[in-house]
This record gives sequence, structure tokens and C-alpha cells, in this order.
Amino acid sequence: MQIEITTDLTSPIYQDSLAIRRAVFVQEQGVPENLEVDEDEAHAIYFVGYLDHQAVATARLLPDADGFHVQRVAVAKAFRKQHLGQALLAAMTDYARQQQAHHLSLNAQVSAVGFYQRLGYTLTAKPEFLDAGIKHRQMRRDL
Repeated sequence: MQIEITTDLTSPIYQDSLAIRRAVFVQEQGVPENLEVDEDEAHAIYFVGYLDHQAVATARLLPDADGFHVQRVAVAKAFRKQHLGQALLAAMTDYARQQQAHHLSLNAQVSAVGFYQRLGYTLTAKPEFLDAGIKHRQMRRDL
């Protein structure tokens, strides 16, 4: 998988990210579009994974104190169970390390907690909470 990175909201890479997010979060999971496309769009770093020039996975990083917050991790339905999310997060971890970040944090959908634990993330003490009507847990990975 080839991974492209952008901060340019006019780029085709960002548009590919949005297309995957809309398919996964808005159409599949029923997240309202005004919650999915939010006020942080212009502040994020977008990662998009491509197979044969087709966008298949995406996520974004938002800078926070001494690290980054991982958000909007999504793999197109036809490409799941191929370790593409794992590869995308590995690239994001490498990027964060190059930026000398000390940690990555994220809010995982409860159904994805095991996936993130296998990648080295641990649950924080924050209790389960709802985001866009979906149960989440806060997780962190020190770098």
C-alpha cells in the first residue's frame, strides 16, 4: 500500500480521505455529516492509503500537547481484513516519531479496542463515552 500525506484541503488526497470517511462513517455507521466533517479539518494531517491508485484507507492526525491525536481511521468496506489499517497506523506512528512526538492518543470505537491494543495502545482511566451515538474508549500509546 502506498501512503500519501497532505494538509491541503484542496488536494485530491484530502478528497479521497473525505470519500472514504463519508462511505464508512456517514453511510455505514450513520454519523451525521456535520459531525464527521468538523472544525478541525484545516488543522489536521491526512493520511490516505492507495492500492493500485485506488484510495482504500484513511486517517488523520491532530497535533496535541507533546504528541498527536489519531482520528477518523477508516478502511473501505471491500478492503477490510487485509491489515491495511495496521499499515496506515504504522506509517502514522513513524511520522509522529519523526516529528519527535512523545505519544499518540485516540478515541476508539469499543468494537475496535482490541485492534488498537494489538498495535500497542492501552486504555486510559476515562470511562466509556458516546461520540456521535457510538460507544468509545480513550486510548494512548507512548512513543
